[in-house]
Amino acid sequence: MDDLIFTLSIWTLPVLIAITFHEAAHGFVARMRGDDTAWRLGRVTFNPLKHVDPFGTVILPAMLLIGSGGRFLFGFAKPVPVDFSRLDNPRMDMVWVALAGPGINLVLALTAAVLGHFVPVLPSFMGEWALFNLVNAIQINVVLAVFNMLPLPPLDGGRVAVGLLPASLAYPLARLEQYGLFILIGLLFLLPFLGQQVGIDLDLLRWLIGGPTEFLVEGILNLTGFDPLATLSGVR
Repeated sequence: MDDLIFTLSIWTLPVLIAITFHEAAHGFVARMRGDDTAWRLGRVTFNPLKHVDPFGTVILPAMLLIGSGGRFLFGFAKPVPVDFSRLDNPRMDMVWVALAGPGINLVLALTAAVLGHFVPVLPSFMGEWALFNLVNAIQINVVLAVFNMLPLPPLDGGRVAVGLLPASLAYPLARLEQYGLFILIGLLFLLPFLGQQVGIDLDLLRWLIGGPTEFLVEGILNLTGFDPLATLSGVR
């Protein structure tokens, strides 16, 4: 039970901060570009309760985290409402609104790595817990940024692609949005399961997300000079 409580405690805070800043950033940039829908609904806020979806943010991630022994985490927040027709320049502003979420996640990952340098000054009973929170924050925010940049609506990468591609390609891609969630479920769960049954690795998302995530995490650690293993040995 103690191990379970510790595992939940070092994942909950990073997840809540990551999704809260991600969604608030979308609403903030939308307001700056002409659409105050999210602002009027109170969604441009750092209050996580405004962004939490009971199933997608709490129940589903907890089930996957516990079921995988802390090895797998997936979830989603309530999307921030954006009326793209009210943006000053709907097509290009949609790109900036979409990029705001993954962008702030990368900023949070960098911030967590910088804060890691201050872990050794904490009391010993807090140091290890804080370190695991920061390491998880780096991983969660980078995964969230990479995952959301997949070019599939309604993910942020899909909206970026729709905004940048020529109309002949953008419109068919935009029409996929109504099926986007089902496609993601298939890629996340169904395709890997079918692959296991026939003995073929069909976990496409692991390849699409794993490589870029590893590259970005390594780059952030090198840029900030933060070494989690060395820090861990120093706080134990």
